[in-house]
Amino acid sequence: MSSRIFDSPAARALNRAAVSLTHLPVLGDLVGRSLVEIRYTGRRSGRSFQTPVNYRLDGDRVTIAVMSPEAKSWWRNFLGDGAPITLLNFRGSDRTGHAVATRDERGRVRVVVDLT
Repeated sequence: MSSRIFDSPAARALNRAAVSLTHLPVLGDLVGRSLVEIRYTGRRSGRSFQTPVNYRLDGDRVTIAVMSPEAKSWWRNFLGDGAPITLLNFRGSDRTGHAVATRDERGRVRVVVDLT
């Protein structure tokens, strides 16, 4: 699958629409239980990026299962020792944390965020 699919104008429009749902009364609370927009700094570019992701919360730990990781590159910013991350409007407020990405033997990628 081409990475262009995930960086196309249609994909960007869909992402904007999904994030906008999290800001709606009532519906926003439901959508926000599994969808959050993250902000991070690119390791090489030093630029700030934002993208919506699905997540699972367990205490102060957020797990993001990266769908189609071979077609995406954002998660690579968190390999090794990881890096800072911000979860925007996460259950009512912006939350910061430290994210570390790992890839298992089957190629599945998880980004684990320990909230601060």
